Amino acid sequence: MATIKDIANQLGISISTVSKGLNGASDISEDLRQLVLDTAVEMGYSTKRSKKEEFRKLCLFVENMEYETIDSFGYEIVLGFKQNAFRHKWDVTVVTISPEFQKKERYDTYLLKNGYCGAFILGLALQDPWMEQLKTTTMPTVLFDNFIDGNPNVGYLGTDSYEGIHMAVEHLVNLGHKKIAFMNGSLYSLVADQRQEAFEAAIKEYHIECNKNMMARGYFVADSAHYHVPEFLEEGATAIVCGNDLLAQGVIEYCTSIGYRIPEDISVIGFDNIPVSATTEPPLTTIAQPRNELGKYAYFILNSLILHIAISKSLLRPQLLERKSTARVKITEIPPKESKKKK
Repeated sequence: MATIKDIANQLGISISTVSKGLNGASDISEDLRQLVLDTAVEMGYSTKRSKKEEFRKLCLFVENMEYETIDSFGYEIVLGFKQNAFRHKWDVTVVTISPEFQKKERYDTYLLKNGYCGAFILGLALQDPWMEQLKTTTMPTVLFDNFIDGNPNVGYLGTDSYEGIHMAVEHLVNLGHKKIAFMNGSLYSLVADQRQEAFEAAIKEYHIECNKNMMARGYFVADSAHYHVPEFLEEGATAIVCGNDLLAQGVIEYCTSIGYRIPEDISVIGFDNIPVSATTEPPLTTIAQPRNELGKYAYFILNSLILHIAISKSLLRPQLLERKSTARVKITEIPPKESKKKK
């Protein structure tokens, strides 16, 4: 592991100047400070002060995810992480980020200059700038629903999407549904890719036709449903599996607005079990993610990485919560191409 002296020799500057750069002193230029930090990261330097209890700091980065209110998806994940970290005497800072933030701040450098020992990252998209930097990061890092291959400093955490989507399809098949549509979430999302693969594998297992007109990708928000559900209904769908609960809420709202009854005319199933899923009309059948446990386990993985225990992938098990938005299919299915005539 590199020392302050090694960094000084590499840059041809004094040890005291390196120390000032690492500790945020005001009497050196910002350019020199940035050069010291970048060089320290490249050489694998780890600040000694961060190992002292008063400087035990972790960062929780959040992008593309609501987390500040109890109804939001990320709330319990963030809470669980902070709870477990607090019990083990770590201070946690939550930082909301964007692609612009990532272009401005290099990942390792940001952690190092702020004294963080590691980070948990929620919501990164596959094309984000930090995804490339994470391939070579030396900082202990846990990614939620994202994976970096080949770097022992980065761990993956999520809920088993393959098992969860299979549960959803199996539930509908057991209710007699054969025309099942899939309303999926965003492009450039690893978890959306996984759920797409899982859905196609599940319908193949149950000998259901793979109809591309009954599969769509939007965003993980309710409004996306309005753009794609009409085509599902034209194709004669009797049930719709959704990539998250917000999409399912949008499906229910749209179908209800054009006169469909849930679940008598069409069954809807979500994924996540956020609080709104229990208050939709009717209450939403969904695949529950153990979000608080995910946050707590993220701390466990991150602490292990800090202790140089390399953890690759960790998946928690989902659970099917059957409520009132799914029911046995009608004996007479809605005729294809005639759904728009329903009043």
